[in-house]
Amino acid sequence: MTITLIGFSILLLLILLRVPIGLAMGLTGFFGFSHLINYNWVASLSMVSRLIIDTSQEYGLSVIPLFVLMGNLVTRSGLSHELYRASYAFLGHLRGGLSMATVVACGAFSAICGSSLATAATMAKVSMPPMRKYGYSDALATASIAAGGTLGILIPPSVILVIYGIMTEQSIRELFAAGFLPGLLGIVLYMGAVAWTVWRNPEAGPRGERMKTKERIQAVKGVWGTVVLFAIVMGGIYAGVFTPTEAAGIGAGGAFLIALSRRSLGWKRLYEVLAESTQTTASLFVVVIGALVFSNFINRAGFPDALLSLITGYDLSPMAVIFMILAIYIVLGFVFESLSMLLLTVPIFYPVVQSLGFDLVWYGIVVVVVTEISLITPPVGLNVFVLSGVLKDVNTGTIFKGVTPFWVADIIRLLLITLIPTIALVLPQWLYG
Repeated sequence: MTITLIGFSILLLLILLRVPIGLAMGLTGFFGFSHLINYNWVASLSMVSRLIIDTSQEYGLSVIPLFVLMGNLVTRSGLSHELYRASYAFLGHLRGGLSMATVVACGAFSAICGSSLATAATMAKVSMPPMRKYGYSDALATASIAAGGTLGILIPPSVILVIYGIMTEQSIRELFAAGFLPGLLGIVLYMGAVAWTVWRNPEAGPRGERMKTKERIQAVKGVWGTVVLFAIVMGGIYAGVFTPTEAAGIGAGGAFLIALSRRSLGWKRLYEVLAESTQTTASLFVVVIGALVFSNFINRAGFPDALLSLITGYDLSPMAVIFMILAIYIVLGFVFESLSMLLLTVPIFYPVVQSLGFDLVWYGIVVVVVTEISLITPPVGLNVFVLSGVLKDVNTGTIFKGVTPFWVADIIRLLLITLIPTIALVLPQWLYG
């Protein structure tokens, strides 16, 4: 355990020195592994090279670039405007309705995009102008965008769920099924947070205009592409018609056709989409490989077994251990962003959770929900800083103040999913037994 704790200290130091998280984990894991085998550099290099080759040839990981490409194509095709208009058509006339419409549109957009940061940045440009037009407070308006954007890492297809599934050898389609209801629960609770905010301060979210039935029908027609694409991709996975990788390929192809039909994809923009997708995929693979190298080091050092022995020595109940792990995640969320936190901790905690008899699919959803909280909590809430960069006239303090009811809603959702695992497991159990 001593050598592992030293390794963690070195890793944290490298991160504080702004070394990229993937490189920091890879270097720490490489030198730590070498130390454990008496500085046998050849064996350590062999381990790293094998991981790089195996990971680059892993068929299951091919889902990542395809879903990233699908999300980038959808983002560039301008579907976010139609999604917001459709949500506004049914919710805009309510007090706080524009913020509620923003949350729903973020949930729908993230279901295709799969990225929290991209969802927050895109929806800020779409929903902020109308909310300001109707006199919404900057705190509520920006908070609904920042919180709604966090849904991107849970509602399938989710790249983070894919990475978790690869790291823990869990079924990606079961993880996608398990994330669906908690994602919907998040939308409902966020809408409740908006209702709570405008109940306390009605001036924060005035009513918008009520649309006529004809206008609502027209608004719904504008999102047919998104609905069909989501139904084909996720419906095909849930029904077992095709694998997640095949679904990702179909989704990317469908997003390409939608972008062409909307005439939003010229040669220059297509090049930008492909280049951005390549860069994102490469950075994700570097992080995944670094995490696997670091995982080999801590497993070789016997840290998960030592941690389990320490926990069992205190005679704690399994659920008490889960709450201890969640408390650690919440504390880490103050200084780490979601992907770094997940890659750093999953190799340590999942063997312990598995040995205590918990379902790893359920645990994956719990981990993603608790890491969502880190996206909107100070001081490192990435969605908040993304919004602050897009909306330069709104300071981060205003956004952090506005998101308080939303991360409280996240805590409630986390407790519900932790104490009632059926919320996450009912759909995969019903679909796959």
